Amino acid sequence: MELRGWRPDDMPVVLDAFSSPDMAEQAARPIDTAQAALEWMGVWGFRDDARAFAVVSNGEVVGNVAVSNIDAHGTGWVSYWTLPRARGRGVAVAATRKMAEWAFRERGLFRLELAHRVGNVASCAVATRAGFLPEGIERSKLSYEGVRYDVERHARLAID
Repeated sequence: MELRGWRPDDMPVVLDAFSSPDMAEQAARPIDTAQAALEWMGVWGFRDDARAFAVVSNGEVVGNVAVSNIDAHGTGWVSYWTLPRARGRGVAVAATRKMAEWAFRERGLFRLELAHRVGNVASCAVATRAGFLPEGIERSKLSYEGVRYDVERHARLAID
């Protein structure tokens, strides 16, 4: 498994990922055209406060891992996703660990945070197995289509 920057020829993978209902509902706007997929990839290439990596397993792009909202306190926000066919194989865990090591070593961050909906058992397992300790529940933090969701926050420190 390796991490690399997103490339224009990865566009079909992004379209495939966001065609999954669980991913589509998390996008700020629909990613359902080639142009939208390319724009999504392009956003990650022009930010000082973020870095996204395509997750490559056996020569195939199967997901994304990112750190964003890097602030003056050395804290960043972690996100990850995998294509449905890559789930349950430890890919997200390995990619999140590798990205965290990069963020601590290369970006000099001290704290990485992430959160998931309380009912998202798979995402919780990824976070925990990648070394992110649970820190508590944030009530009604997220809103999708008018429904509020509690989230569980996790964090990993450079000294963990």
